[in-house]
Amino acid sequence: MEEIKMRIALPTNGDRGMEEEVCAHFGRAVTYTIYDTETKKVEVIQNTSSHMGGMGVPPDLLHENKVDALICGGIGRKAIELFASKGIKVYCGAIDTVKDTLELFEVGAIKEASSEFACSGHHHEGECNH
Repeated sequence: MEEIKMRIALPTNGDRGMEEEVCAHFGRAVTYTIYDTETKKVEVIQNTSSHMGGMGVPPDLLHENKVDALICGGIGRKAIELFASKGIKVYCGAIDTVKDTLELFEVGAIKEASSEFACSGHHHEGECNH
């Protein structure tokens, strides 16, 4: 099977790359760690969205950084739709560190989110890892 080439973003708490903890709330993450499956390079960008006192929303920021997919812990229906409007696929089930999550993703243990899979509330704090 041919490997899919993509840039994957994860909401993170800092700039330690593959060893950084995944943030429970993608919109309020301090950083986004982006992993390129083709080059295997890791890039960390600051969250400059309105959630963090800047402008715009996370889907815009990640789209500007040519991200193809977001892997997070849990996410609401509206956010899934916003990411979809930018051509960004959303996956739920992120755990622990970027490295741990990407290992699960590579073996197919993290599934793509859909409206039916979304969190019903905004106070999930990691409990939506269906």
